[in-house]
Amino acid sequence: MEIKSVAIEKPLEVNFILGQSHFIKTVEDIQEAMANVNPAIQYGLAFAESSGPCLIRKAGNKPELVELAVKNLQAIGCGHSFILFLGNAFPINVLPTLRAIPEIVGFYCATANTCEVIVAETSLGRGIMGVVDGGVPQGVENDKEAQARNQLLKHFGYKF
Repeated sequence: MEIKSVAIEKPLEVNFILGQSHFIKTVEDIQEAMANVNPAIQYGLAFAESSGPCLIRKAGNKPELVELAVKNLQAIGCGHSFILFLGNAFPINVLPTLRAIPEIVGFYCATANTCEVIVAETSLGRGIMGVVDGGVPQGVENDKEAQARNQLLKHFGYKF
């Protein structure tokens, strides 16, 4: 077995969700979920099927994000995985709806951070082992930093 690290390539401000799903219907179900959350959400999706022709299936309403999703999923190269890039939304806006999709098995990360995907390769193919998402903790927040966190949440509209 060989272990590899695959860096996610994306603009710093772009959020993405990396997950695992088991059925080609994932593409249509995620498209439908995105429209149900908010038809104005911009997104690009790539899903790697793991049987039959083993194609990367793609969808989305912003070509640049679809391209980004395909490029990154090609680099990851693991079947039954998907990556969803978000243009004008945060993962918190769509994760509850995505969790309700029956064929989605789980999520590895939902972030805008610099991220690496840890991939294992065997004679069967490749699988995602996990992710490295962001930096190492540098300390514990104090009262001033807690206030700044609350202000940031207010700025994003998650706290009143």
